[in-house]
Formats: sequence, C-alpha cells, structure tokens
Amino acid sequence: MLIQSCSEDNNPQAEVALVAFWVLYLFFATMATIVYTHCPACKHNSIRKVLVAQDYTVSQEKYEVWECGHCSLRFTQAIPDATHIGKYYQSDAYVSHSDTKQGIVNKLYHFIRSITLRQKSTLVAKASGVSKGRLLDVGAGTGAFAHVMQQQQWHVTALEPDATAVHNAQKNYGLALQPLQHLFQMPAQAVDVITMWHVLEHVHDLHGYLATYKKVLQPNGTLIVAVPNYTSGDALHYQEAWAAYDVPRHLYHFSPRSMQLLMQQHGFEVVAIKP
Repeated sequence: MLIQSCSEDNNPQAEVALVAFWVLYLFFATMATIVYTHCPACKHNSIRKVLVAQDYTVSQEKYEVWECGHCSLRFTQAIPDATHIGKYYQSDAYVSHSDTKQGIVNKLYHFIRSITLRQKSTLVAKASGVSKGRLLDVGAGTGAFAHVMQQQQWHVTALEPDATAVHNAQKNYGLALQPLQHLFQMPAQAVDVITMWHVLEHVHDLHGYLATYKKVLQPNGTLIVAVPNYTSGDALHYQEAWAAYDVPRHLYHFSPRSMQLLMQQHGFEVVAIKP
C-alpha cells in the first residue's frame, strides 16, 4: 500500500527508496534467530543480561549481551542463524574481506597488518617449536597470513567462507582458499599448527569446530586463537560502545577464564594467554 501511494505521487525516487527499505525490513524481520536458555560454552543456566550493544556497521539494530555466571563467557542473544548471518558482513568496513586500500583508515590498517603479520609468524614458530611444518589457517580472510607462512616454506591449508575474500586471495597471492566445510573432511593428525586470528567469536558451531581441531592436530600440536578480551582496559572503559562487541557478527565475547575453561572441555592444555 505504501509503495502504491508513492507511485500515485509520481515520485519514482521515493518509490525505489521505499522498495529498498521494505526489502531490507523483510529480510531482517523474517530471518531465523537463536536465543540461548543456557550458556553456549558450558551449558549452565546461570545466565543474565549485562548490556545492550548496537550494530553500527550494517543494520543499526541493538542486541542484548548476556553473561554466564559459571564460566564467565559473554554471548550475543537473538543472533541470526548461520543461514542468515552473511548479510551482516556486507560492508566495506570488513577490510579483511575486501582488502581495499582506499581512505586513511584502510591505509592505516594495511600498515599495521604488515607489522602484525611478522609478529604472528614469529609467534607460530615460538609457540609450536616448528619451523617448516603443516599449518591450517581458519578464517584466512584475503590470505595475507597464509601467504607469509608459505613464503617461510610452511605447507599451508587456508579456509575462508567469504567469496570476495577468496577472490582477492587468488588475485593478490595466487592462493586457492578452501571453504570452511573442508575442515570436517580433513584426516586425523593432519597438521602441526592451527591458527584462528579473530575467528572463533564468529563461529556458530563452537564445540563442533573445537572437537574437529583436536582431531586434525598432531598429538603435540599447537592451537593459536586470538579473540577480543572483554576484560581488557578498552572494553571496561567503553562498556556497551566497545567496538569489539561488534554485534551480531561476534556471537561470543571471551574472558581469559572463559577461554581456559572452554579449551579444557575439549582436551587442550592452555600453555599461555597473552594480552
């Protein structure tokens, strides 16, 4: 009815804008959501709402963030399910997918990334004690880290779900990234090291992934996980406006305690936690 009234007013621009609005509205209003009654990590039911954060990147929607009183994991409530979450990543703000260098923020990102890539490769070698092993990089983005490790003569398998990122990895580095489903087809004890650089907080099937990592790692293999820490100084200062809540894309929000307990559930020994 609203679209028809625009048409009667002979305002095609308003009609197009309204159609676009209703398409967006219908998508966000009808998609399936996940609401937790228990902690998604430890399954305890001692959970409570602690804050409300906003999606400033795509939808402008607000989401409740809850906390588990047992393991201290925080998690986003009423999240889009795995089928519908993809639309929330459709933004140039995700430089790790688009790899754009336009604008001052993106140029700064690439400058900092060049430094952190060296730090990551050094960390992998020190933490694993391996210099040229088999590496699985989950959530490889545009493949920059995988490329660096290949240059250091590691055998790298890199997984990435985003089509734009996969295209850019092929274009920029000649890398053929695999879909995430490839992880569940890998044989046991296939790799020496698994890296997840700010990926675990995005994964719907938290326990499924960790159980599979345990399977595909060598018995003395190394899992390196980087996630935002909601007990950090920045998080405590900015509260619900902390950028790393990044709802609804960040499904979970970790503390050192919640990470330690989660890893222990899956048979991992936590040897170091770094800020």
